[in-house]
Amino acid sequence: MYIVCSDLEGVFVPEIWINVAEKTGIKELRLTTRDISDYNVLMKKRLSILKENNLKIKDITDVIAAMTPLEGALEFIDWVRSQVPLIVVSDTFVQFAGPLMKQLGWPVLFCNELVIEKDGTVSDYRLRQQDGKKKAAQALKTMNYKIIAMGDSYNDITMLKEADHGILFRPPENVIAEFPEFPVVNKYDELKPVLEKILAQDEN
Repeated sequence: MYIVCSDLEGVFVPEIWINVAEKTGIKELRLTTRDISDYNVLMKKRLSILKENNLKIKDITDVIAAMTPLEGALEFIDWVRSQVPLIVVSDTFVQFAGPLMKQLGWPVLFCNELVIEKDGTVSDYRLRQQDGKKKAAQALKTMNYKIIAMGDSYNDITMLKEADHGILFRPPENVIAEFPEFPVVNKYDELKPVLEKILAQDEN
């Protein structure tokens, strides 16, 4: 039996930190896992920028409250869930995810947690696990699931490699160039037949 493990930002919703960068005018916050392969390096940089600019958790969640899923994302998620179980495996944080998950129909989400001080300062972050996306795929394999993994960034690659089928969805050119072994799909309508073909093979 297959299960789909999918990234969130860039696949179903816009990149949160890019939206925060546009709202605040802080260009450095535009950097994401599409640009920096080491997630811990990226997050430490983000925390430093937040501190330097005295940005609190509310400054970020106010931006998220105005965000909407990518066009067609909800319909695609509904279709996937009618075919096979879906887990969203993300490096986002529980403090960010609520409004977005509500708009997506509350799919199962594995993600991380921010450390928030009483004054609203974002002081640190807690990863659910190091390399949690890969480990989620590994754990599901122990339950005799076959994994279809989808993502767009450097931090998705170990999950895609662990999966039985890894798919890059709307990735940047640098990720495509570095990982040519993965098929690239850019539209939900193109992704459906790819998944249908994989699932049909499982039935035969």
